[in-house]
Amino acid sequence: MQSVAFIQWCLDHLNYWTIALLMAIESSFIPFPSEVVVPPAAYRAAAPDSPLSVVLIIVFATIGADIGAMVNYWLARWLGRPIVYAFANSRIGHLCLIDAQKVERAEAYFDEHGAMGTFLGRLVPAVRQLISIPAGLARMSLGRFLLFTTLGAGAWNTVLALIGFSLANVVPEEQLMERVTAYSHELGYAMIAVAVAVVAYLIYKARR
Repeated sequence: MQSVAFIQWCLDHLNYWTIALLMAIESSFIPFPSEVVVPPAAYRAAAPDSPLSVVLIIVFATIGADIGAMVNYWLARWLGRPIVYAFANSRIGHLCLIDAQKVERAEAYFDEHGAMGTFLGRLVPAVRQLISIPAGLARMSLGRFLLFTTLGAGAWNTVLALIGFSLANVVPEEQLMERVTAYSHELGYAMIAVAVAVVAYLIYKARR
């Protein structure tokens, strides 16, 4: 109950620092949806007298996402696969909505797509929070990890911010989450398709 009260306090006092904090939580192993942070902040930024800027919302949300992803990356890199899977199968891991199957799925996604999996994984709802774990287990270079994580998180946060901002004059705030959930899933998969197409084109050009 205390954690719920803390999250509600942050949502009631949305500013750039609480946005970064909540997005850091969202990108770590603690279950927390980004849809309840960025869209409401952008929704409020659309008001004429709002102290918030949509651009800075995206920037601070992405910084927070990088911080949370770094937590998972370094924990996986330092602890190694046996301890990571032991945690995933523990009661605490289950309370964080993590299990061995989800970690295996994230590893398979990373193995299939390589370094680009860190970017693409940030756009996949079921993989987003866990994609940094296989990157840490594989000891991916920190620079590449941060680059692809920032690009993926920035793209996702931009989608969420644009949805929240565009709905400001369309729906009342109490209906915002329902609309955001529907739109974000559809646009997320569309972005994955575009990203895959771009990567395929670059690989084709490189081979030629």
